[in-house]
Amino acid sequence: MKKTLVFCLSVCALAAFTSCGSSESAYKKAYEKAKAQEAAQQSEEPQTTAPVVTPLEQKSSTETTVVDNVDNAVVRQENYSVVSGPVVKNFGVVVGSFSLKANAEGVQNTLRNEGYNPSIVFNQERNLYRVVAASYDSKADAVNSRNTLRAKYADAWLLYKK
Repeated sequence: MKKTLVFCLSVCALAAFTSCGSSESAYKKAYEKAKAQEAAQQSEEPQTTAPVVTPLEQKSSTETTVVDNVDNAVVRQENYSVVSGPVVKNFGVVVGSFSLKANAEGVQNTLRNEGYNPSIVFNQERNLYRVVAASYDSKADAVNSRNTLRAKYADAWLLYKK
């Protein structure tokens, strides 16, 4: 009895699936309708001339100037005290951070030999000696100096006292 019931159900399911198929003629009609709409659109829109494209100006890299957005320059604010060197103004350009004062003094001497007047500042919260190559009252001057120093000190950054 169960075998007969399963056989009948499978025959009914097979008949149901085969009768639901879309006919080929329905697909053909939809395709022809889409082609007709496409042809009508093309005949309505007259062909215009090719768009005018402005040629690119080619300049060498030495002629191109890069403008920095000084307002977006990242400035780190920290509490610090000057250990050696001149007083640090509003914005300092830091070229190195060290846990040992002797290492900071070595970089300070290197900077002196290069013509800078560097300072060493101590951040007590982080227990780090920072070597400030130069300091400025304006952020724009500090950013320009930082960009110049990055040729030799790639990780140079700006410091502002809290």
